[in-house]
Amino acid sequence: MAQATALPTPQAAPVAVPLRELLPWAVFGLLLAVILIYFVGAEQGATSLVGGNWVHEFTHDGRHLLGFPCH
Repeated sequence: MAQATALPTPQAAPVAVPLRELLPWAVFGLLLAVILIYFVGAEQGATSLVGGNWVHEFTHDGRHLLGFPCH
């Protein structure tokens, strides 16, 4: 009967991501999050950027889910 031998597996080393490459994506993600929070939480009334009630109705359930009052 033959003996089974384990082959050494190469270990993956973590790759360092420079801050210069990460910063634009972090800023982009933050900007998207701020825009999303605005439309879910404040797009109605005096601060409305879009006329009508369409955005309010589209984000209505999300407002309640996140705890924003809308009525």
